[in-house]
Amino acid sequence: MTGMLDGKSALVTGGASGIGRAAALAFAREGAWVAVADLTLEGAQRTVAEIEAGDGKAVAIACDVTEDDAVAAMVAAAVEAFGGLDCAFNNAGIAPFQVNAAGQKIADVAPEAWARVIDVNLTGVWRCLRHEVAQMRRQGTGGAIVNTASILGLVGSPTSSAYVAAKHGVVGLTRTAAADHAEENIRVNAVCPGYIETPMTEETMRRRGGRIMARVPMGRMGTPGEIAEAVVWLCSARASFVTGVAWAVDGGYTAI
Repeated sequence: MTGMLDGKSALVTGGASGIGRAAALAFAREGAWVAVADLTLEGAQRTVAEIEAGDGKAVAIACDVTEDDAVAAMVAAAVEAFGGLDCAFNNAGIAPFQVNAAGQKIADVAPEAWARVIDVNLTGVWRCLRHEVAQMRRQGTGGAIVNTASILGLVGSPTSSAYVAAKHGVVGLTRTAAADHAEENIRVNAVCPGYIETPMTEETMRRRGGRIMARVPMGRMGTPGEIAEAVVWLCSARASFVTGVAWAVDGGYTAI
């Protein structure tokens, strides 16, 4: 039985853990060759080892998405490894607690914390898109790109101003990129995870997990694998007429 992405090459940023790791494994399961990128090479290598243990083909790449030259080198390395780039999942991101802004209202957020979250979570996605689209254009065969936004790219949330602003920006960027490149058969979509069981959500769930779960009709957190399934489908030919969407995978959080 063939996979949805047999013979395709895929690039995943933030692939060392959480949603990125799950997506890299899902891409490999569906037959893709996977370039796994993360801030540290060691983290990416752990995911690659898992893929190779399942007889998949993968390569590890270190990349800081806040550095344009590093992003260009990442895309070039993926192309060198697999001969081209068919799919990309721009997933690298940070949470407010990683810049000491957890639980802070707008007036309390330090300028450097705001700038860091925007640089990684929004401008980092733009940098990746810029170089991925350029490569797909050179190939002339189209491609599929998925960006990680969030349910907080669709609604507001207290004490999360920089994160909410960045993720709303990712949704807008995704829709514009889709419109810009549809005629070149380059599809661009966003996945908007709800509250998912990853290290990035642990601090938030400690502070207000009860209130959050009370708003989720399904009454539970999601798993990284459930997001990965959406990402892989969006990158496959089964989603060939889907572009410019911001797909909430959230247990019903944004439905009410």
